Amino acid sequence: MRVLYFDIDSLRPDHLGCYGYHRNTSPNIDRLAAQGVRFNNCHAPDVPCLPSRTALFSGRFGIHTGVINHGGVAADPFIEGPDRGFTSTLGRSSWPWCLRQAGMRTATVSPFGERHSAWHWYAGFNDICNTGRRGSESAEEVSPAAIDWIRRHAKSENWFLHVNFWDPHTPYRAPESAGNPFRDEPTPAWLSEEVRCRHWRGAGPHSAQEVLGFADESEAARKHPRQPAVMDSMDKVRMMFDGYDTGVRHADEHVGRVLNALADQGVLDDTLIIVSSDHGENLGELNIYGDHQTADQITTRIPLIVRRAGEKAPGRVNNALHYSLDLAATTVELAGRTVPENWDGRSFASSLAAGTDGGRPYLVVSQGAWSCQRSVRWDDWICIRSYHDGLHNFPDVMLFNLKDDPHEQNDLAERRPDLVAAAMRMLDEWVGEQMRTATHGQDPMWTVIREGGPLHCRRQLGPYLERLRATGRADQAAIMERKHRR
Repeated sequence: MRVLYFDIDSLRPDHLGCYGYHRNTSPNIDRLAAQGVRFNNCHAPDVPCLPSRTALFSGRFGIHTGVINHGGVAADPFIEGPDRGFTSTLGRSSWPWCLRQAGMRTATVSPFGERHSAWHWYAGFNDICNTGRRGSESAEEVSPAAIDWIRRHAKSENWFLHVNFWDPHTPYRAPESAGNPFRDEPTPAWLSEEVRCRHWRGAGPHSAQEVLGFADESEAARKHPRQPAVMDSMDKVRMMFDGYDTGVRHADEHVGRVLNALADQGVLDDTLIIVSSDHGENLGELNIYGDHQTADQITTRIPLIVRRAGEKAPGRVNNALHYSLDLAATTVELAGRTVPENWDGRSFASSLAAGTDGGRPYLVVSQGAWSCQRSVRWDDWICIRSYHDGLHNFPDVMLFNLKDDPHEQNDLAERRPDLVAAAMRMLDEWVGEQMRTATHGQDPMWTVIREGGPLHCRRQLGPYLERLRATGRADQAAIMERKHRR
């Protein structure tokens, strides 16, 4: 079995043509979706980058691996302790290792391990190509390495190749040669001047007045001409959408180049092709511009397109709820191996073959690097429980109807206490189940809270309160101070 997995960082599905976007951002990905299966409701169980890829490549939730943050204790996997053998459990059960046990050569073209000091993430790979710029590279710096590997190995019968593109990730870095193919096309209508003005009065890292962090990083933005530093006009809103969408289009172009390399080797139709991401990207939702700070629908929902070898029939849509790590379990089963007992991922290989949806009744998704949140996603709803609001002044519980309100503008928590109560019961049930099956007795969410909160907000409160007061947002500063200086 041959598997090519395109991992496009920060790629939100609703900015792809095959998911209904009005801009032509993804012609190559769209063609794959037209032949394969497009999953409408796939979510990363833990976000953002380090927790997400750790979960996927280990097959396990962050509550089980210990990795939910970008720093501190919860940025590294739990130590196994005295029962650890010569080879660790991860070394015997990672996704690439399971595929190697099926006789596949496993390779990655990515700087991810170095970017996050995620040395555990390399477990099971035969070939590691670090493209060397710690996630600052653009697709034209990544695809040549992938194409070179394909030229050398594609005709072998069994391999797995992971190719990691970064272009949609802020700061937007598509090269000047990519131009702006969307300059004359409308931006998404939901982000109106009224919404922008409301956000301007709000607070939080990557909010309308601090798009690159906790301050006006104009100098940093000047290094990246596609990247706005503040949302002080609708022209800047356009700049954000155009910058993000051009990054998607640039990554898609290089997806096409890699696919062409497979075709040149005569194995394109004999290869299972996967397109997905580590997380989505808030582009104004919850007053977060160009980042991934919450356990909401926009950050946790990811694209998943699976085109099986030899598949040419019209594509279909899977609407069931799935975790990204269910994909890992599926490929292991398709390769003829048994999914490890310690995995949380569940294979959907049988439903894929039968053309049915399968899936789970509800999902619990988590964030621990920018905020501390767990959310329940079920039916048309998401209920977000904040334990640390990431200095955004979020209420402790938010509830959104995603069918009527896909951009999370109307919090219904106070109007629907019945649904909030149902969600909290599901959350409590999930946490109880996970802790009963955990190898360690500590929920890493509480480790992060005890350490002072999510990494990216630590030691920021004092200076940020001063900035809020200096920029006419004393009301936001007062709320934040009451919440975080008790």
